Amino acid sequence: MKSDNKRIRLLALTGMLTALVTVATIAIRIPTATKGYINLGDTAVNISAWILGGFYGGIAGGIGSLMADILSGCYIYAPATLIIKFLMPVCCHGVYKKCSDKYSQLTASIISAIVSELIMIVGYDIFTGFAYKSVYSAFTALPEFIVQGIAGGTFSVILYECIIKRVPVLKKH
Repeated sequence: MKSDNKRIRLLALTGMLTALVTVATIAIRIPTATKGYINLGDTAVNISAWILGGFYGGIAGGIGSLMADILSGCYIYAPATLIIKFLMPVCCHGVYKKCSDKYSQLTASIISAIVSELIMIVGYDIFTGFAYKSVYSAFTALPEFIVQGIAGGTFSVILYECIIKRVPVLKKH
C-alpha cells in the first residue's frame, strides 16, 4: 500500500511539474535583441530533475516544453524540444547525484544546472542549423540560447536552494 501511495504521489507531482513547465515557458516571456524570447521554462525543467529525478523529471520537462511549443505555435521546434528538454533533467539529475557525493548541495545544483543548460544551448543551436539549413542561423541564434541558459540555470538554482528544497512535500522522491 505504501508503495502505491508513493507511485501515485510521484505521478501527481510529475503532472503538476509538467504543467508548471508549460506555464513557465508560455506565461513569462522576456524579448531578446534577436527577436526571440527568454522564458522561465528551463527553471522548471531543472527543478523537475531535482524533485523527481532523471526519468520523471525528463517526462515533465519534455512533455511540458513540447506542449508550450505547440500552444505557442512554434511547431518547428516541438520535436527537438521534446528530446532536448527530456535530456536536460536526465543529465541534470545524474550530474547532481555524482556531484552531491563530492561537493555541497549548492555546488552540485550549480554544476548540474550548468550541464543541463549546455545541453539546451548545444541542442537548440544544432537543431537551428539543421532546420534552417544554415550555419549562419545557428551562429546568430547562439547568443539567445546562451542568455536563456544563464537565466534558466541561475533562476532554477536560486529558487530551488532558497525555497523549493525547504518545502517538505517537494523533497526528492
